[in-house]
Amino acid sequence: MVQKYQSPVRIYKYPFELVMAAYEKRFPTCPHIPVFLGSEVLSESRSADGAVHVVERSCRLRVEAPRLLRKIAGVEHVVFVQRNVLNWKERRLLIEAHNQTFASRVVVNENCSYAVHPENEEWTCFEQSASLDIRSFFGFESALEKIAMKQYTANVRRGKEVIEYYLQELISQGVSHLPRWTPGPAHEELAHTRGPGSREAGRPSCSPAPIPETLAADGDKLDAAYIERRLGHLTPLQESCLVQLRRWLQETHEGKIPKDEHILRFLRARDFRLEKAREMLRQSLSWRRQHQVDSLLQTWRPPALLEEFYAGGWHYQDIDGRPLYILRLGQMDTKGLMKAVGEEALLRHVLSVNEEGQKRCEGNTKQFGRPISSWTCLVDLEGLNMRHLWRPGVRALLRMITVVEDNYPETLGRLLIVRAPRVFPVLWTLISPFINDTTRQKFLIYSGSNCQGPGGLADYLEKDVIPDFLGGQCVCNVPEGGLVPKSLYLPEEELEHADELRQWADTYQAASVLRGAPHEVAVGIPEGESVITWDFDVLQGDVVFSLYHTRRALGPGIQEPGASGRLEARGRGRGMDYSRVEAPLVCRAGDSIQGSHVARWPGVYLLQWQMLVPPGNVACSLPGVDDVLTALHSPGPTCKLLYYCEVLASEDFRGSMSSLESCTSGFSQLSAATSSSSSSQSHSSSLISR
Repeated sequence: MVQKYQSPVRIYKYPFELVMAAYEKRFPTCPHIPVFLGSEVLSESRSADGAVHVVERSCRLRVEAPRLLRKIAGVEHVVFVQRNVLNWKERRLLIEAHNQTFASRVVVNENCSYAVHPENEEWTCFEQSASLDIRSFFGFESALEKIAMKQYTANVRRGKEVIEYYLQELISQGVSHLPRWTPGPAHEELAHTRGPGSREAGRPSCSPAPIPETLAADGDKLDAAYIERRLGHLTPLQESCLVQLRRWLQETHEGKIPKDEHILRFLRARDFRLEKAREMLRQSLSWRRQHQVDSLLQTWRPPALLEEFYAGGWHYQDIDGRPLYILRLGQMDTKGLMKAVGEEALLRHVLSVNEEGQKRCEGNTKQFGRPISSWTCLVDLEGLNMRHLWRPGVRALLRMITVVEDNYPETLGRLLIVRAPRVFPVLWTLISPFINDTTRQKFLIYSGSNCQGPGGLADYLEKDVIPDFLGGQCVCNVPEGGLVPKSLYLPEEELEHADELRQWADTYQAASVLRGAPHEVAVGIPEGESVITWDFDVLQGDVVFSLYHTRRALGPGIQEPGASGRLEARGRGRGMDYSRVEAPLVCRAGDSIQGSHVARWPGVYLLQWQMLVPPGNVACSLPGVDDVLTALHSPGPTCKLLYYCEVLASEDFRGSMSSLESCTSGFSQLSAATSSSSSSQSHSSSLISR
């Protein structure tokens, strides 16, 4: 594969003639470039009027490679041929170079240009490009490719520094200005070729040489100083990737070209692997065009219901100048919002937040005078409970995470999670596989209630920015959220037409519960500390939900989580085979229940839904619930429900739980990795009716 390098435009704030005088000081040797061992002039010629000066040199460069590779190659230095065409009249220098050593195995081509700045004739622009094609090299092609590109890019900045050094040397000697070229009397044309060892001075005139097309800088090219000022410090190879990706967009993309900050995010998301970043950006641009995202900030107006119940908003900036977004997720009724406005409206709102975030980053970059390309998100989880594990809501969240990561990469600088409850590891275990490792490293969690102590918010936010609901002095105008009234829900037929919630028909199971015939789901748990989660809606009638456990060996049909079937109820209540591990819960028609249970022991766990029966007509006596059952009236002949259950692996949950327990006194990095030292957790559960 051919490796390419393209520099941004580098600007010397000196006239072209002075820069050329500094450039000539690099020859025949240059102690400031250690790999440059020396050069010899092969040929030299001038046009009749002296305007065009052509020099061809042979340059020797030391091989900086492992000793084994040098021994195999049998060389200590390589030879490059360089051809310079200097046009004094046009004030430009074009340089072409290629390797002579190993030319049949390795092909290296380099092109450079010095030209007058298009907007300031007292400044000089420099551009550089190169390509490397290793066709064969004793089986070391890959190693040589990495070494060559690393050394080449390492010497790019050094070359600029050398020119700056010689410019300062000239100025210190009193040479701060050189006259521009003016036409002189015609000279007799004379071709002249110099051999090895010839001196650089005393160049005679000769016939004109063909002059390559100039590479003048223009408004479509990136300036290295601009990159440093607006985008931050980049290595030469990173600069090259940015220039190449930007040029590709200019040549192929129809429509608005993304801003440089946005292009750079895609490169960072793919570790500056140009082809992968280009494909990711191509898909994102297609997505933006399809969904008209470029005009989103001008066209999107959130429904009044979202403005009232969506508990998120912008709030000044963090200690590093990043825009700060606050999300009070624990106070937000995700299920109610989805049923009231639909998933698509929520997604559009999230996209508008990301678009606004990019805009605010640009504003903060100008305000603080340093590159700011990402923002900080502060997530308050107080109030988070199993209601937030409603599966359509979780799936919608995962979809939003995927859309944001695909189209807004590297926009999240830091995510601060505060007041995380014990149920948080369950949610984190569900969503963490969909968050890439780079993003996950930006998640910091604080589980204590007092997050202003040592290692708390004061490490990331100025004291006068910490919100009042977290104990700070700053009034925060982010909506407080709250439960969305069911009266505001969209009619079911509209949701069906929008195809938003009915997509769950293939995920949820439908069940009928008859009098005396409970519906049961057996779940096999091979090891302790796994987490059983459930989510069900009671569509008709009233039921009692219970959870049982038996230590008996797994039988046929119940090895896999979610295997359903009716088990022998005899002895399940007071007998020795089964023990109840969750108190029974009475669920009315229309209720939506989410819950979880941390399994202390391996074995079989039984989720049971049983119809409520009138007094004196109890079908299956359960210890501790007799009074509950007999106090309720008959709900009818049949109960109907939709349910879903899932088991979270113990290694995933233990890692999340360990992360939560390790951050009670300060922020710590959130990880989904298993912690071998995590202590055994006692069983816990949560049942929330909505």
